[in-house]
Amino acid sequence: MDEPTLPDPVVRVDGARELAEDLLVIPNHGVPLVPNVGVIGGTHSVLVVETGMGPDNAEAVLKFAADFAKGRKLYLTTTHFHPEHAFGARSFAGAATYLLNRAQAEDLRTKGQGYLGMFRGLGEAIARRLDGVEIPEPDVVFDAEYTLDLGGRLVRLRPTGRAHSRGDQVVTVPDAGVMFTGDLAEAGQFAIFPWFPPHDTDVSGTRWLAVMERLSAERPPVVVPGHGDIGDAGLLDDVGEYLRLLRDETWTRRDSAMSEATIIAEVRAAMIARHPEWEGRDWIDKGVACFCAEH
Repeated sequence: MDEPTLPDPVVRVDGARELAEDLLVIPNHGVPLVPNVGVIGGTHSVLVVETGMGPDNAEAVLKFAADFAKGRKLYLTTTHFHPEHAFGARSFAGAATYLLNRAQAEDLRTKGQGYLGMFRGLGEAIARRLDGVEIPEPDVVFDAEYTLDLGGRLVRLRPTGRAHSRGDQVVTVPDAGVMFTGDLAEAGQFAIFPWFPPHDTDVSGTRWLAVMERLSAERPPVVVPGHGDIGDAGLLDDVGEYLRLLRDETWTRRDSAMSEATIIAEVRAAMIARHPEWEGRDWIDKGVACFCAEH
């Protein structure tokens, strides 16, 4: 039986949705490997959050942002280094200032080529999107929270520490009550665990859960997930509850000396029973394997 073919991950800039004055999201329309893209404006500058996968998507996002900016200065940031979020950043070179936290910059430098090769193996449409990709380098690197003044609007770029990846960051717009989470939170699907030993084992379920508890406590009115429908603080609660349940169900079985294969099968069944409507069921297995390796 043939493997299912993933659709072409095209960012559709014609479907932008206004969340607040001078703040838009280009939604992913439920297409796999297309992120929700943010465009945030102030009186003198505009920040773009995420690029889409590859040069063509990034160029479409850049044109949209430039038209939206109407001469204002452009900035770019990405929530983490994975290809659909950051691998179009080279297209912004010379047109926007690329801001990154240090851990994410290091992820791009050390893991970018490996992920480029891995994603090219996901199908012809994705490989085409990645033609011509060069791993980007940031213009500005920061260690702690970075506050960007767009003119009458401050945006906070906040590294969370290791969770979904080493370099995760959330982007918040305090005056609008909007939080962009990247893949720390998804809507309508199981949490994505990039657990690929021995090549990449930086995802941490325990640290991810701690991050979600902190973010949930902030109660942002509007939450833009990495993928899926825009929600509110309840979306953060849902992700935290899932991660807690995944941990508890995994550790209970691990401590009873079950084999990892049995643990995965039993926990997978329990999670699907809990959320039968969620997509991305294969990520449950990766999450269980990750928690099995943690203490």
